[in-house]
Amino acid sequence: MNKLANRKDVARLAGVSEATVSRVFNNIAPMREETKKKVLQAAKELHYYPNVIAQNFAKGKSNNIGVIVPYLPKVNLMSTHYFSELVSGIGAKLGESGYGLLLLFQTPEQPKDYVQLFQSQRVDGCIILGAKNTPSDITALKNLHEHHLPYCLINQTFSEQPFHFIDGDHVDGSYQATTSLLNKGNERIIFLNGPKEYSNSLDRLEGYRKALRHKNIPFNKDLIFEGNYSRKSGYKLAEQIYPILQTSKAIFSANDRMAIGLMQGLNERGLLASKDYFIIGYDNSEISRMTSPPLSTVNVPLYEMGQLAAEKVLNCILHGDNEKTSLKLPVTLIERESSL
Repeated sequence: MNKLANRKDVARLAGVSEATVSRVFNNIAPMREETKKKVLQAAKELHYYPNVIAQNFAKGKSNNIGVIVPYLPKVNLMSTHYFSELVSGIGAKLGESGYGLLLLFQTPEQPKDYVQLFQSQRVDGCIILGAKNTPSDITALKNLHEHHLPYCLINQTFSEQPFHFIDGDHVDGSYQATTSLLNKGNERIIFLNGPKEYSNSLDRLEGYRKALRHKNIPFNKDLIFEGNYSRKSGYKLAEQIYPILQTSKAIFSANDRMAIGLMQGLNERGLLASKDYFIIGYDNSEISRMTSPPLSTVNVPLYEMGQLAAEKVLNCILHGDNEKTSLKLPVTLIERESSL
């Protein structure tokens, strides 16, 4: 097998130093055109291809965008519809511009320091999934923003902060789902929401209350339950929700996974969706179409959200775009048998 040519071989054939070869391929210093041609011709003859990663590091770039996701023990995030759709959208947009995607998992115990992450992971920008409205998160995001580093949040908004974000219109999505249940004659609607430190949970609660107000129905805190967006949390809450279904026949869940867990728990207690109660989920995951009966849900354009977040980061890197981006994309209720 022939030995692959290296920079020293190119320098020897072109009659220049290795440093000169490096400067030619990294384009980091003025160069006589004649010298440049000699180096490129020698590289062509030797079939020499420079190390792209090394080139980018020499320029202070990696051509990688970090995608920060929460690390949850025993949970394969990429198997969930929410994360897989977002990451697919991000990856597709980055690939169009020749950038790579570097998944970075962050545990709750890790100190939040996004600026240090840029240095340690050698990323050119970052997209943050799973940020929370907590003092430590806000401090870290402020530091990131004040350093003018390329970033974008997905599915988390901070109304009083200048942070860049892409999200869905969860107030309207929740309003649509709750109104649908109200229009079927249900005045006592159980709401299974997510943790309050996520802005989308607060948005869904606002949409739920807005729908009640429009029908002149008082808000009842005894009908509100909180899970953590996992199937297991919905399953566990079946024990508390089951007795209430004697007087309430409608449930709105803030995501499909909790809805499906709840349906499983209620099924074990002899209650069947669409027969004994109505239920609507959220996210339009693939599994919502595979339940029996199929789960009514709210479609969120997660793939498009990923693409737009990647586009924002690329615009920051390539065009110096530091204007605040705050987009909320439309969402749509999809009614199936479980809400009929």
